[in-house]
Amino acid sequence: MQALLAVAVGGATGSVARYLLAGWIARLVGTGFPWGIMAINVLGSFAMGVIVEGAALRWNMSNDLRAFIAVGILGGFTTFSSFSLDAVMLLQRNELVTAFAYIVGSVALSLAALFLGLLLIRHLFG
Repeated sequence: MQALLAVAVGGATGSVARYLLAGWIARLVGTGFPWGIMAINVLGSFAMGVIVEGAALRWNMSNDLRAFIAVGILGGFTTFSSFSLDAVMLLQRNELVTAFAYIVGSVALSLAALFLGLLLIRHLFG
């Protein structure tokens, strides 16, 4: 139950941080290209790498603290960080075909699913 609360609080924190940072970047450079979300995805992936490796090699972090940061904050900030971690783990295990399928499949299927969702709602309510 404590880990669940840690994830919930972290998720709320990460989501608010994403909202504020994306808005600030949009005001700074405009909205013609999604620079804010791209920056968030890159920053979140970098932070995931730092946290996971630091926790594994250097820092003595409790499971609840790891859940708060990695799953909660970074999951709320960007789920792309979790995707990046999974992809890199497959690559580091030299599972190249699986990693390629995961990367291409995740991106392609996620984009297709979003497009289908748009079409469904347009069909039902358009």
